[in-house]
Order: sequence, then C-alpha cells, then structure tokens
Amino acid sequence: MMWRAVFMLVLVSALSHQARAQGAAAASLNDQQRLGQRLVVQHCSLCHVRASITGDERIGPELSRASASGNDDALRETISNGTPRMPGFKVLFEPAQIDAIIAYLKTVPPQTASAAAPPH
Repeated sequence: MMWRAVFMLVLVSALSHQARAQGAAAASLNDQQRLGQRLVVQHCSLCHVRASITGDERIGPELSRASASGNDDALRETISNGTPRMPGFKVLFEPAQIDAIIAYLKTVPPQTASAAAPPH
C-alpha cells in the first residue's frame, strides 16, 4: 500500500514539474499541439519523464522534436505499433490524436546533457 502512495507522489511531482516547465510555451501552442501535449502528459509521461523527487532515470527516452530523428513517419510507427519495450497505442489513439502528439513533440526542444543529468 505504501508503494502506491510513493508511486503516485513521484508521478504527480514529475507531471507538475513538466507542466510548469512547459506552462509558458503552452500559451503559444495551437489546438492540435495542445491536444498532443495533453495526450503526452496523460499517457506518455509515466515512462518518458524523469521522476524529479527521486532523480530516477526514465524508463523510455526523452521525448522532444529530436525523437526518432524528427521523422514523422518513424514517430507515427512507434506510437502506433510500439517497440519491444513500449506498447503500441493504435487501439487507444485515433490517427488524428497520433498526429497531434507528433505536432506537439515538434515544439519540445531536446534537453541538453547537463540539464538531463541527475543532480549530484
């Protein structure tokens, strides 16, 4: 039971950190990108955002405009069909939602190596 509380605390902290970091940028997003942002926060952040409280590494890679080398078709394939370590979302998301995720990711700059490194 305790692990659930700790897990939820870590998840909420990671999501709120991401939301604060992207708050100013969100105002400049169009409707499609805002939908993509919401879907990323709801469905992708658990694995693709570092747990800020514990400093734990992400399960999946950082998501940004550099994901899949910025290749829309590769992103669409990965989101739809998954990878050996990630489930596919083609049953959950409509094609327009996958396009929205891709549109949003194109607005997210990659982190620098120093920003991505955990604090010492």
